[in-house]
Amino acid sequence: MKIGTMMLAASLAMPATAALAADGALEGDALRKAISGKTVFLKISGFELPIRYAANGRMSGKMSTVAASLARGDGSSDTGKWWVSDGQLCQQWNSWMNGKSYCYRLTQKGQSVQWVRNDGRSGTARIGS
Repeated sequence: MKIGTMMLAASLAMPATAALAADGALEGDALRKAISGKTVFLKISGFELPIRYAANGRMSGKMSTVAASLARGDGSSDTGKWWVSDGQLCQQWNSWMNGKSYCYRLTQKGQSVQWVRNDGRSGTARIGS
């Protein structure tokens, strides 16, 4: 599986933390607060992909050795930028996902977060510290 495909799935998934008060859509300031300074663990093909969302709008991701060995050509780590727009988490990697920007609607469901990307792809994740 190419890293682009893995990153696509990964960037759609957003996890929940104890700091999140109730189930429901994460939007605007609540969304920003839920992920800023946190690591989101996207569930992809049996692996978790950690993505660190810095408070300054930068993000970084690194695949495990096993996951990276299954992905071809895009590298095992990348950096990019993130922002919140129209109630969605938007992000753009420097090389993963061909450097395209995507936006995601996030919904907290118990201890996980479900995401739906603006192209219809969806998945789950969890938010760590």
